[in-house]
Amino acid sequence: MMSTSGCLALHDCMLFGSSRAGHSSDGCSWFFDKFLHRYIDLFLLSILMALLLRFIFQILFGCVAQYTIMPAFGAIISKALGLSPALAVGLILLGCCPGGTASNVVTLIALGDVPLSIVMTACTTLAAVFVTPLLTKTLAGAYVPVDSVKLSISTLQVVVAPLLLGSFLQKVFPAFVKVVTPFAPLLAVLASSLLASSVFSENLVRLQQSMASASNGSDLGFKNILSGELGLVVLSVILLHFAGFFVGYISSAIGGFREQQRRSISIEVGMQNSSLGVVLATSHFTSPLVALPCAISAVIMNIMGSTLGFIWRYMDPSDGVRSDRDISK
Repeated sequence: MMSTSGCLALHDCMLFGSSRAGHSSDGCSWFFDKFLHRYIDLFLLSILMALLLRFIFQILFGCVAQYTIMPAFGAIISKALGLSPALAVGLILLGCCPGGTASNVVTLIALGDVPLSIVMTACTTLAAVFVTPLLTKTLAGAYVPVDSVKLSISTLQVVVAPLLLGSFLQKVFPAFVKVVTPFAPLLAVLASSLLASSVFSENLVRLQQSMASASNGSDLGFKNILSGELGLVVLSVILLHFAGFFVGYISSAIGGFREQQRRSISIEVGMQNSSLGVVLATSHFTSPLVALPCAISAVIMNIMGSTLGFIWRYMDPSDGVRSDRDISK
């Protein structure tokens, strides 16, 4: 049996619902208007926040991986292979550079998470103004003196100046930018190739001159580069990029990321902004050999990254979830 107060409460609710029904065809519309819509908005907002936090975690994970895996392996590999001080500094500097823009194209080829790759490249590039000089001074300071302040200023100029110039051109000459944009990737590749080729050719001339003079006691070991140490430099660059690709993928898999994110993080960690390394090496170090690992990396990195991208392109990135094509079969 229902109590008297319960009956009165039920009666009041029925009267309220009936009065609402007089203004609407549905007697319960007042409930939906007041509560259900707000609940749905709150539910969608919570989902959006969860996705945003997840994306932020992916970005932070990738940035931390970028600036821990590559610098650490740069120092380890240079020590293990017994590189000369100048080449060791060059390899460490390469490892401390941010991710390169070519990683975005390779991620697209590999069917990875392209938006994540682009944001990671932007974040690591901006962070390079402070992180790259600090890591270089910490890891390479044992070989040669490193002025982190001047490195930071040069990195700021190399990183920020193109962004400001691009924004200015986009705002003032939008028609020109629209015409040039399709050719921008090709121009970037050509510029990087010319920069790397000039550094490599400059070093080859110095090496040949040093071999001809047969000078002894040089700490740089010029006369041994073409025969043996050049092979060590190439090997060290290959090992560094391989470590970036492999450890970047394994660490992201341990972190619980999906296959597309694993590929993006692996490619982003493994591919460096070697052009920035060349500029910093030629501007702040007396030995031309410091720029050699970065120059060699411009070639080796793109070959390794493109090969990995095309291999992944023919592998399903859906984490075992069947695609619509598979279901239709």
